[in-house]
Amino acid sequence: MTRIFILNGHPAAGSLSAALATTYARAAEAAGHPVRLMQLADMVFDADFGFAGYSRTKPLEPDLEQMLANLDWCQHLVLVTPLWWGGLPARLKGLFDRALLPGRAFDTRKTHFGMPRPMLSGRSARVVLTSDTPGWFLRLLYHNALLWQLKGQVLGFVGIKPTRITHLSPASQPKPGAIAHWLAEMERLGSKAM
Repeated sequence: MTRIFILNGHPAAGSLSAALATTYARAAEAAGHPVRLMQLADMVFDADFGFAGYSRTKPLEPDLEQMLANLDWCQHLVLVTPLWWGGLPARLKGLFDRALLPGRAFDTRKTHFGMPRPMLSGRSARVVLTSDTPGWFLRLLYHNALLWQLKGQVLGFVGIKPTRITHLSPASQPKPGAIAHWLAEMERLGSKAM
């Protein structure tokens, strides 16, 4: 069985992202996978890093410590997030800024080709991205910038790979039956820990 940590990165409660994350979690648990689920909307922390460099950092709040403990525990990460203004919601980006620090997520004392050694290797990920932007538009005009950022500059940087992407669009005005289809896809992915 695969240990799965699911992070719903939508900053509001009751979102489509929450429904997708919860559906994935239920299906994974029903298939016998140990699951931990955190909702960004329920987490209490200051999203502002606040200082330049890494010599001075704020103490991590309990929810950030729990998120890191879940990352350490898991074998597979599922990140569910909307695309807002071409990027991540600010609060989710703040979570990464605050929690993925040297000594916890990467080691600046040990480098390879000048890059810090990742400390979260041995884990895979699935990003479930909701947006109103069609997939072809993300590819052709935006060159999949957010997907490159998540796969390479965030998750890959700390060692979480491979990262697979599920893009669901349009999220604000879905076609009839789309949400039911998306939830069924989360059930399928959750039951197989993909």
